[in-house]
Amino acid sequence: MAIRTDAPTRREQILKEAARLFAERGFHGVGVDEIGAAVGISGPGLYRHFPGKDAMLAELLVGISGQLLTGAKQRLKEVDGAAPEVVLDSLLEGHIDFALDDRPLITLHDRELDRLRDSDRKLVRQLQRQYVELWVGVVRALYPDLAEPAARSAVHSVFGLLNSTPHLARPGSLPGRATTAALLHRMARGAFAAAGSD
Repeated sequence: MAIRTDAPTRREQILKEAARLFAERGFHGVGVDEIGAAVGISGPGLYRHFPGKDAMLAELLVGISGQLLTGAKQRLKEVDGAAPEVVLDSLLEGHIDFALDDRPLITLHDRELDRLRDSDRKLVRQLQRQYVELWVGVVRALYPDLAEPAARSAVHSVFGLLNSTPHLARPGSLPGRATTAALLHRMARGAFAAAGSD
């Protein structure tokens, strides 16, 4: 995947700080003035970028679900024709990057998804289902004897493992990003291998 080199926009800065603050103190525990202060603008200045906190939350949660799906599709294109192990490893690398680099968004999803409007929550779920189904296809290509429901359960279980990173420890107290990423990768591959061996 391409690595972005340009500076984040003001809108992206606001979203990043909103995600951090919402994850730390909860959606209702954070005011627009605090989010504004975190990015160096007044609280009312935020309204030039977002109509309110609800819109920020929706963009964060719909946005990350869309990014995961788009990223997975891009990874599948990049490894098209490769061995199933290589394809699965590529998907794992992408999700592990998310799990380690976007920990506040995982916390936010766990705690605040129900605060979204019905239409936004349905869109998040739709994007997530598409993301899961990409993985199910890859897992079944590697383990063809694994029934579809079992493959889907394995994918959800691995996501649970990978998305547990916000609960492992405070940032900085893990053994280092590369070591943690490698450990998560081995554990996820082991989980899929165990599911595929039944």
